[in-house]
Amino acid sequence: MTTKTTRAGTEFEQKFINRLDELRKNTGTMAALRRGLGKPPGTVADMHPYVLPWVSGFSNTRDENPFYVVAALFAFWHQGKEGTYREAPWNLGASLGRLRDDSDSIEKRFVALLNSHEDDLPVRLRHAVGLLRSKTPAIPVNWLQLLSDLRGWGWESRSVQRNWARGFWKFDAVTEDEEPSPDDGLSSADETA
Repeated sequence: MTTKTTRAGTEFEQKFINRLDELRKNTGTMAALRRGLGKPPGTVADMHPYVLPWVSGFSNTRDENPFYVVAALFAFWHQGKEGTYREAPWNLGASLGRLRDDSDSIEKRFVALLNSHEDDLPVRLRHAVGLLRSKTPAIPVNWLQLLSDLRGWGWESRSVQRNWARGFWKFDAVTEDEEPSPDDGLSSADETA
């Protein structure tokens, strides 16, 4: 599958996120996608009509899993909320960095997230997204960046984890009036597995 790479993901990933955004107003679809929370990616049949058409060209579940995880998290975060991923120009680390003053345990949870094996990510991400969702107003998630990052989580270079760490710890240097810009190095660099 050949696709053009953009700053945060491929055109294919962008189309998937756009489709999730279109489906956001359909409560039945969002409920079906939320059923994937806490379950191994790809094991909830209710999700297949919305995810499988996007991943049918992949040859293994490792490539498919990020789409299932992001679809479930997207539906979870948007339950009863307005707004889209476009509100967050940064990565998940920077989004979580906005919570650092709320609790001493945020940093420990974030470090555990960075150290997560791919198999543990869905559960840890559910908790992280739940924290972001619980704030008033909710802290946005850049879904395209998250999808791109999850697809690169297992890279030997651990560049995704380093970029999340940069976003998390760099956020203190950014005031609330001045949000991180895309040029602040908070997005994942394009890399091949």
